Amino acid sequence: MSAEQRLEAMVEEFKVLGDKTRLRILSLLKGRELCVCDLTEVLGISQPGVSQQMRRLRQAGFVLERRGGQWTYYSLNMENVLMILLLPTFPKVKEDEERLVNAKGC
Repeated sequence: MSAEQRLEAMVEEFKVLGDKTRLRILSLLKGRELCVCDLTEVLGISQPGVSQQMRRLRQAGFVLERRGGQWTYYSLNMENVLMILLLPTFPKVKEDEERLVNAKGC
């Protein structure tokens, strides 16, 4: 990858990180795997809305997906250098964590 291509890739990565909902998702995934239905319940947005956010995060290399039957589970991609550097700075959103504890799941 040329320097110019890497710069373009970095611009796209930072654009993906420039969204509050996506940052909340990354914070929720810290140290665990979640499915779209968990994220839908916690974030209070529609399933298509969560799926769109997850697609952006996956395309940027920040999350990995795993299929389990009819469900798709997501986790952080800890091979992404930017993720490794930024993860310690992600705050836990207390309200999101409380909603996750009470989430019914899939």
